[in-house]
Parts: sequence; C-alpha cells; structure tokens
Amino acid sequence: MTDSRARLIYGLHAVKTVLERRPESIVAAWLHERATGKRLAGIEAVLEALGIKVNRAARSALDRQSGGGAHQGVVIEVRAGEEFTVRELEAMVVERGRSLRLLVLDRVEDPRNLGACLRTADACGIDAVIVPQSRAARVTPAARKAATGAAETVPVHRAANLARTLAWLKAAGVWIVGADGTADRSLYESELRTPLAVVVGGEGRGLRRLTRKSCDELVAIPMHGMVASLNVSVACGVVLYELLRRCPVDGRPGTEPPASGSPRGA
Repeated sequence: MTDSRARLIYGLHAVKTVLERRPESIVAAWLHERATGKRLAGIEAVLEALGIKVNRAARSALDRQSGGGAHQGVVIEVRAGEEFTVRELEAMVVERGRSLRLLVLDRVEDPRNLGACLRTADACGIDAVIVPQSRAARVTPAARKAATGAAETVPVHRAANLARTLAWLKAAGVWIVGADGTADRSLYESELRTPLAVVVGGEGRGLRRLTRKSCDELVAIPMHGMVASLNVSVACGVVLYELLRRCPVDGRPGTEPPASGSPRGA
C-alpha cells in the first residue's frame, strides 16, 4: 500500500465526490475485504468500469491508511490536484449551466486559509475555485493539510486577470456576489441564485477596487460584536452555507448552457 497520505481520500461521501468530479485522477483503490452494502458495491462497480483495480484489504490496513479516520471501508489514492486551464473552466461553465456555483478568492495569500476555503467549498458543493495568478496562495502541503482532501476534489483555476475573468462570467450569465464589509446590503437580503460566483477578499484587506466593480452585488455579513471583520475562511463558510440553504445542491435546476464566449487571455 502507498504511504502517500496527502493523496489518500477515504469515506463513502468523499470517494463518491471524486468519482463524480475527477474520476480520471484515481490511481488505486482499496475496499474492506468483507465489504457489504449497496453503497460500497456501487463504488466498486464504478471503479471497475473505469478500469481501476480494486484491492481488498483488512480493516487494520485501511485504518492505517486513513490515519484512524472514518474510512467506512473504502480508500482511494488520487493524483495531486491540478489547476484548471482556461479551456477546462469554459467547459465547466457550459456543462454546469444554471446549476453552476463558483468561489472566487481575491488575494488570499495564506495557504492554510486557502486550504480551509477549499474544504468549505467541497462541503457546499462548489464546482471550482478561482484565484488570481499573482499574490495568491498556492496549493502547498500546508494548504492540502488544511483542506483535508478537498484539494483533490475541488478544481482550482488561476486567472491571469481576475477582473477580466469575472467580466466573462457575467457575460456568460453568472451572477457575481462579493462579500464586502462596507456594503450597505446584508448577506441575508441579497440575491443568491445560481449560476453564481461568490467573491471573498484576502486577509485583512478585502476585495480590490476592480474586483468590487466587477461584482453585480456587494453584501456584508452582519457584525454585532467588537471585532470589525471575520477570518476569510470563516466569511467564506458563512456565505457559502447561506447559498446552500437557499439553493440546495440536490435541488439544482437543469443544465441549460449560458451564453457562449471565452475568458481566454484573462
């Protein structure tokens, strides 16, 4: 068995997510040697249909691979997450259509915050995360550790020009909502609807001027205490879970493609 724990994903939900979003990234799989139940059988069938050999393993071996985590009888190894190209982002926008939901991180430079945001994005059914090419954290080992597997399930696109990318998304019919502490409108009064891109600013500085101008709507998270702002990963969680409350992932509408076009050169 592999010792590459940074690339190991375990548990029924996490493995199913990888099978749905990035099946091409799976390089190996292990199931409990006495695995039973429809969910594990379904995962095994999909893995075999993909041509991935399913290894049988004792529970103690799976426990070691998962570091004692709740593996539920299944562990897979995946290739390290790769960043999305412009073409792949275009394809995703068209494929997801009206159900698209994106997270945009403007100048988040701490890898641990990036990892925490990826973890929340995965939990909330976000299709991809967009970050600027410069002045933004990379998916480092620290980010992967904070993401606890989400770095392998949530695609990241690094935009050469974030404002241009947001402009292309708007032209494609995506609603852009920026979280900004100076906004007059509360998050809970906002128009959260898919297809949607939620934009959150970096540590202590918030959104850049051009990023704010690119948003269709700016909203503030209500603050009633002494502190003036929230950590970016906490703010990300508040906004994304409000989106999830209003637009449950399981209740996504159809996938009518948005307007054609391209963010190339963005």
